Amino acid sequence: MKLTRRQLAQMIDSTQIRQTATKDDIIKLCWEAQKYHFATVVINPCYIDLARYTIENSNVKICSTIGFPMGTTLPEIKAEEARQATKLGAQELDMVMNIGALRSKDYQAVKNDIEAVVAIKHTNPNVIVKVIIETNLLTNSEKRTACKLIKQAGADYAKTSTGLFGGTATTQDIKLMRKAVGREMGVKAAGGIRTLTDALAMIKAGANRIGTSTAAKIIEEMPKK
Repeated sequence: MKLTRRQLAQMIDSTQIRQTATKDDIIKLCWEAQKYHFATVVINPCYIDLARYTIENSNVKICSTIGFPMGTTLPEIKAEEARQATKLGAQELDMVMNIGALRSKDYQAVKNDIEAVVAIKHTNPNVIVKVIIETNLLTNSEKRTACKLIKQAGADYAKTSTGLFGGTATTQDIKLMRKAVGREMGVKAAGGIRTLTDALAMIKAGANRIGTSTAAKIIEEMPKK
């Protein structure tokens, strides 16, 4: 699959979710996203208002983290966070799955947790919900189960990781996740994707969204034509 620079940019979520991120960091992220036409900027909820102001009149969307980074807050809290985030202007949500519940085989709790956030679609049907499963913490069997639960709960994407707990996205995991969710759902690769070669490998493996904190560097590696 041959991509143009613009097509690749539209598959990238440019990310700044460090707890030390300043307002200037977020403004820079937003300006770069507009310059390169990235799909979204991924930021923590406290910066949604700033991002909305900075990318006003742009096609770049705002993606907010939910239940970040542990995923262990109550479903009701995640649901309220989703409501507040979309009220402020977030159009996409990257939520963290309750990994402990998954590993405990409490699959109904996992599904309920995701559905609590997906419920935002009842009032905001165009909101995109991605669910982070932290692939480096799971067995292959657990990864498959996580993806199936995400699909059953009505989310739009399964995502590899937050990128904050070690490990990196792998093509093997992307292939596994793509097979588990089928062709109709999204798969987002995130964690350790720092070069154009990394990004293209993930796309070839089946990812249709890339999360990275080095988005500008990646897109600059690609020829302009």
